[in-house]
Amino acid sequence: MKSSIRIFLLLAAGFWSAVPHANAQVNVTQKNNNLSRDGLYIDAAFTPGNAANLVRDLNFDGTIMGNVHAQPLYIEGGPNGPMIIVVTASNNIYALDATTGTVIWNRTDIGPPVTSGLPCGNISPVGTIGTPVVDLASRSLLFDALIDGVTKKHFIYSLNVDTGATNAGWPVDVNATAMYNGILFTSLVQEDRGALALVNGIVYVPYSGYNGDCGAYHGWVVGVQINNPSTGVGAWATTASKGGIWGHSGVASDGTNMFVITGNTFGTNGVWGGGEAIIRLQAGPFWTGMPTDYWAPTNWFSLDQGDTDLGGVSAMLIDVPGANPSQLVLATGKDGNAYLLNRNNLGGITAPVAQLSVGFVIGQSSATYRTNQGTYFVFRASNQVKAYKITATTPPTIVSAWSVSQSGQGSPWVTTTDGTNNAIVWVVGAQGDGKLYGYNGDTGAVIYAGTDVMSGTRKWNSGMVARGSIYVANDNKVYAFRVPAGTPTPTPTATATATPTATATATPTSTATPTATATSTPTATATATPTATSTASPTATATATATATFTPTSTPTTTTTPPPTPTATPTATPTITPRPTPTPRPHGTPRGRPTPPPRPIAPHG
Repeated sequence: MKSSIRIFLLLAAGFWSAVPHANAQVNVTQKNNNLSRDGLYIDAAFTPGNAANLVRDLNFDGTIMGNVHAQPLYIEGGPNGPMIIVVTASNNIYALDATTGTVIWNRTDIGPPVTSGLPCGNISPVGTIGTPVVDLASRSLLFDALIDGVTKKHFIYSLNVDTGATNAGWPVDVNATAMYNGILFTSLVQEDRGALALVNGIVYVPYSGYNGDCGAYHGWVVGVQINNPSTGVGAWATTASKGGIWGHSGVASDGTNMFVITGNTFGTNGVWGGGEAIIRLQAGPFWTGMPTDYWAPTNWFSLDQGDTDLGGVSAMLIDVPGANPSQLVLATGKDGNAYLLNRNNLGGITAPVAQLSVGFVIGQSSATYRTNQGTYFVFRASNQVKAYKITATTPPTIVSAWSVSQSGQGSPWVTTTDGTNNAIVWVVGAQGDGKLYGYNGDTGAVIYAGTDVMSGTRKWNSGMVARGSIYVANDNKVYAFRVPAGTPTPTPTATATATPTATATATPTSTATPTATATSTPTATATATPTATSTASPTATATATATATFTPTSTPTTTTTPPPTPTATPTATPTITPRPTPTPRPHGTPRGRPTPPPRPIAPHG
């Protein structure tokens, strides 16, 4: 068998010899690929012709256990070759071979998820829900897990991404360490739906409540210094009760500041307390409280009373060359409106830079892209995928571009071949028809209409792209779709969004050896390596004037301390196929429209 594998690889190498090669890494380390949460993937393999002939890889195993509410990640540069990282609501964490879909390592001992005893909610089990983030400098995977016990607790974990071993000093007990202005974090009423973000050595975790708005929860952002998890914990929370951060993309960043959008608050008596707002946080997280660092619509109190969350979709940062202001942040709320704000000066409680009624949205993530026809943002409104343009004017305005009907509730993402050309919007009919679709980014014309029905899809989730492949993580299964073999290899290019320079340099101590189970024959289509064309990534500089930290004087006694890191004994020794060693790369006023008819207010589903 070994000799036949070698012969196959030699033949595959000869087949790919006509394809351009390079050593640049491609990594998808976070939700929507970038800190801006733009959902943009630059891959030269995704021409319209190739996209139209996309095929599901039936040889990709992808078997996992648990419900999946988070986007998968793609990591290269380790000893096991390219990996797909997937987390499940059962607190099961997986690293899969990106070619075969077999398990490289997995952790099923993080702790039991919560299946009962919550005051409300519509997700069960509740364990690891938010999309994790990877720090490449320390090869660390960071995620939040809710663990059951006498006291239900959120723990923030850091694992070695190559082995699955728990890094020294982790996990962080959020109940015991997070406090803001006298408000204590209570895991029983808090849920992590949104994605984590890693900015300049601090991992930020957002929290909301549960469906039903039960209990005295708050909108929280907890920050942990990844090189100092024992004492380097900071937090910010809405002063008023509730105000959860519900959106799937969680925390967005420009490389220095963090942006989140909050939902409705309760019991304010008309005194604003952090809800129905875009909040800009400095490193820590630290919030100045100045109008430059928050925005709420003038009717925020009315939105509060109607449970009409502004934060129906996560914050997304958009740059529009030629517009004034040109550096914007987008919010799309349960009131059916899209709002554009100057992200460098949010303005307090005031009118937005631009506003347009775009349809009812809740819970998901949106995407943005630029072509030679303009700058777009795209999202799902019920059973429609909608795209809008932002005009390069003073001030910018929002205008309709295209919309298509599609069954389901998946969040979109976008591919281009070089950053602006051949834009394709991809969406899964999650909890609808279960199929993958691709649409022309300028017109909405169908480029790819999938015939493969995927099972176990979850609303608001999205797929991701790496090296000519699309990966979609669903309940108990990861699916892989490939462009036709022998096509030009992808060319990763740095996006315009500032990429912070990670400060973490510590090498975590590995205490567990993964269980190697990969035995599948390698597939030739995954051996192509792209030519990197990277632009300079600016070094982000934090501007915070203070860092909110809290060191507890006592630690509550609990019987739910996570179990010690296991020492796994390998049960099989895989034959590791030689791969080329990757070389790291540098990283207006809108026209008046008739007031739409009242919409039914949906719960925080």
